[in-house]
Amino acid sequence: MANELAYVIITPYSLFKSRTGGIISRLISRTGLELVGARMFAPSQSLVEEYARMNICQDDPQDRFIQELMANYILRELAPDPKTGSKRRVMMLLFAGENAVTRVRDVVGFFRLGQYGGQTIRDTYGDLVCGEDGRVAYFEPAVLAAPSLKQARQRIRLWASYSDTDGGLLEGVIRYPEGQRPERTLVLIKPDNFQFPTGRPGNMVDCFSRTGLYIIGIKVLHMSPAQAMEFYAPVRQALHARLKSVAAAKARAILEDQLELQIPAEQEERLGDLIGPLFAEDQFARLIKFMSGFRPDQCPAELLNQPGTEKSIALVYEGVDAVRKIREALGPTDPSKAPPGSVRREFGHDVMVNAAHASDSVENAIREMKIVDVAENTFRQVAEDFYGPL
Repeated sequence: MANELAYVIITPYSLFKSRTGGIISRLISRTGLELVGARMFAPSQSLVEEYARMNICQDDPQDRFIQELMANYILRELAPDPKTGSKRRVMMLLFAGENAVTRVRDVVGFFRLGQYGGQTIRDTYGDLVCGEDGRVAYFEPAVLAAPSLKQARQRIRLWASYSDTDGGLLEGVIRYPEGQRPERTLVLIKPDNFQFPTGRPGNMVDCFSRTGLYIIGIKVLHMSPAQAMEFYAPVRQALHARLKSVAAAKARAILEDQLELQIPAEQEERLGDLIGPLFAEDQFARLIKFMSGFRPDQCPAELLNQPGTEKSIALVYEGVDAVRKIREALGPTDPSKAPPGSVRREFGHDVMVNAAHASDSVENAIREMKIVDVAENTFRQVAEDFYGPL
């Protein structure tokens, strides 16, 4: 079976109810597909109308009644609010792999009147409720997906064509009470969570959702070695300051053991001056390799600015006191010192492989978001890599 590209749209209601993490977790772990693209959208009226029309088609296994119900839902719930003009948030995810469209639809599920279960995303997060008269009283699909390979291609191309104007790092989609001053902060779900398909990335998003903040940006990130070096430049300085004494103590212990002699304490400090910088630079190189796939001291010059081989997810959260709330949900750098329920306590391994990163100040959030560039339209690039120029 040829490699396919499939999509899933997480609806405004699912985002608002913080069901995002659970949905992402199921999509990654149960399809076994690779998450290759992600973008936040605030759809315009024209995008919504074109997309709604595509949801009535002959190659959809759901009957015409469900198709029309879906199209009307899209027109009503994805379009800008008719009362305020405010646009609504949706998250669109792209998955690649063999038989991707069918595998996604099997996990998403279908609506059938009178049939209920608990195995699919729509079984858990969606609703189709009818009154005693048989009319639909409430409908929420939770996610939207294509019924066929042909429809996936058409709909992905449509959304990709609007991805510059209607997508990216969303502005003005959240309304705050007068006097509240929202912040933005960056979260990176690190490469150790993508070694094989698991629910870990989605489970982390679930942990962060407890903050009550809003996701306004998402990007599948392949950090280049140069990006990683710039991003972690403050860590490099900290490693030199912190590891000098550590390197000195280790060197002294090894030399005393191997040479069977006693090294005076004042000589230990000189060992730190000599070995500390080498030790710190090696640890920094390991960090860059962990994030990008390449050690900077072994990376060919022509690859320094190219996307790395390791994958992360970059998320931008917005809300009041966002930096502090996300940092509390994340936990301290050392997972063994993180409190129960925090991301790093649940998913971290050690001080380097510690599950996720979050900005530690508003100023650093601005710096880091600029480096990662969540607004960059890699979503469109993925679509064009599959289907050619739009």
